[in-house]
Amino acid sequence: MPIGHEAHLQHISKRFNNELKNLRDHMLVMGGMVEKQVQQALTSLLTVDSELASDVKSNDKEVNKLELIIDEECTNVIALQQPAASDLRLVITITKMVNDLERIGDEAKKIAKSTLQLSDHGLAPLGLAEVRVIGNHVRKMLNDSLDAFTRFDTALAYEVIKEDEDVDAEYRSAMRALVTNMMEDARNISSILQIMWVLRSLERVGDHSRNLCQHIIYMVEGRDVRHSSLKETEEVIHHNP
Repeated sequence: MPIGHEAHLQHISKRFNNELKNLRDHMLVMGGMVEKQVQQALTSLLTVDSELASDVKSNDKEVNKLELIIDEECTNVIALQQPAASDLRLVITITKMVNDLERIGDEAKKIAKSTLQLSDHGLAPLGLAEVRVIGNHVRKMLNDSLDAFTRFDTALAYEVIKEDEDVDAEYRSAMRALVTNMMEDARNISSILQIMWVLRSLERVGDHSRNLCQHIIYMVEGRDVRHSSLKETEEVIHHNP
């Protein structure tokens, strides 16, 4: 049975209510931290701000710590409260989402490393326009994913899943253009390779945002859509057989 946001708010045990609320809140705090990481990583690259890039790398440790805390909280809820049905799906979903959020933080850290590489060599790379476009696209996907979780909004989650195909197309187009630039002028190879790694990281942020939304659909609908087509996923959220 599909569930709504209110389904997780009422339990006989006040302690259970509080534990579930803390889980949701901590997951959203982690989501906010990761959103900030991605934004700062992009800003550091586009403005060649090595100090900001170093901050992104340092902040990744805090994201990793929070992942461990949330994992332990989920384990304790399962062991002590033995949640069933929709509550169990909520806890399982949070364990999966924090893993994807941690991976997004790792991609932000990789972007920051590329910024430092480019800064050290004083390079003005090609491809920054593509980075800006794809970066804005995946940042919106991540933000919408967290909004979908907050509102138990499967329609918004589905829209994010669809957006991932557009990001993949933008990524392939950008990579083709950069390969052409490398072939035309070998002097650009070093800087373009760094931008390629950045674009790969951004594409992965889109993938993980898609994963977040697939987990959300499982949480609400009780159906695993990770290996489903867009059409099959749409049928799930509209409750078609």
